[in-house]
Amino acid sequence: MVPGQDDYFLLDLTPKITEHNGRVHKHKQLFPSVPQRCFKKDDLYTLSFDGGTTDAIERTFFGGIDGRGQYAIPRLSSFTGITKGGLDWFWDFGMFMGAQRFRTPRGLDEIKVRAGRDDESENWAVYLTTLGAGARRTPPRSFAGAGQNEIVAAVTAMSGFYMTMWTEGSWEVVHARQSPTKFIVTDNPVTFYCKSMFPSDWDYPNDCALEQIGTRTIFPLGLDSCLILTHVQQGRNPWSTPTEWRINPRHFAYTMMHIGHVQFGRELEEDEVLRINYILKKRATRYIAAANKDWLFPEQRVSTRDWHLLDYDWFLLPHLWKTQFTTGLMAGDGKGRRFAVDEYGRPPWHPQYQDKLQREIDWMTSEAAKREWAKKRVGKSQAKVDKYERGEVAEDMMREYLEDEGLLPKQDQGGERRP
Repeated sequence: MVPGQDDYFLLDLTPKITEHNGRVHKHKQLFPSVPQRCFKKDDLYTLSFDGGTTDAIERTFFGGIDGRGQYAIPRLSSFTGITKGGLDWFWDFGMFMGAQRFRTPRGLDEIKVRAGRDDESENWAVYLTTLGAGARRTPPRSFAGAGQNEIVAAVTAMSGFYMTMWTEGSWEVVHARQSPTKFIVTDNPVTFYCKSMFPSDWDYPNDCALEQIGTRTIFPLGLDSCLILTHVQQGRNPWSTPTEWRINPRHFAYTMMHIGHVQFGRELEEDEVLRINYILKKRATRYIAAANKDWLFPEQRVSTRDWHLLDYDWFLLPHLWKTQFTTGLMAGDGKGRRFAVDEYGRPPWHPQYQDKLQREIDWMTSEAAKREWAKKRVGKSQAKVDKYERGEVAEDMMREYLEDEGLLPKQDQGGERRP
């Protein structure tokens, strides 16, 4: 909220309708609410034991995640590169974001739907057994008829469900510090957006799959900062079919990322903030909140409400000239223990490890994407990278390309560029 503010403006997207004495009454849709009451649902995590109840899961498990998340969120929102202050907060942030995806009524219902599928039920039982989160000694093969105990146990285990694919994606923290409109809050705080999957196509609680190439993760970090995650494959080929599965999608697997590649510092324009808020609102379950009531209605001022065209100028993509074309990562501890994965998380024993043909295709499409991105984003605020990543070299290369295309003025003879 803005300084000195105590209440949010809370908007009920589907207010209750009651009938009294033959007359239909629509409940209030917009009202002020303190943060503690926004999106509140009683007994969401309650576990039952012998007729009694306990909120131990909320206090001990989610309480710990919240505490560490409260420390990690401002460090990511103000990220300006690797510092001497340490990066121990990064894993805590990932677990917090994972918990936020599933610890809602919608998240709980999503778990029920996922776990009830015959092709996945056995895997879910393995997850609970491995992580020791199950309320029963032998988890059920399916949660289709599971009780609250099993569902909450699944939420505990699911906090790290998406961490593998998030870690392997391209991270960018964008800002709305120069925009009059700031980011809203919703009851579906970790939002998935795929331009080819329209909100009207889904039945609650279904959502587009993170495993799809074109699915972005959008997670507001505060009033004027937001995290956008994009699959590497999407960045290398933005023309990919958005609904196709990305290469090597998986969960609960070891992987690695270079935190110095996290992009930061880009200031969104007003319409770009409105487009993000429009996505957040359309994917909310029932409630959204904001520090200003006008921000709750982005559809009234956004440039387009066409779901397929919301990213027409590629503003959700990271800076493609500063996205490293890495061929993988390797690490060792000097004691004979080694770890290696290629850019898609495949270990050396994987049959497609460092696939040369795939990499050649990626190189050609990524070079074409960089040129197209530069044309679409010329004159816009641009992201930065850690100082050791030599982002200024990428900026010079991009500017030279735009000069050759006549989209920017040529350098003067003295070597200085015109404004």
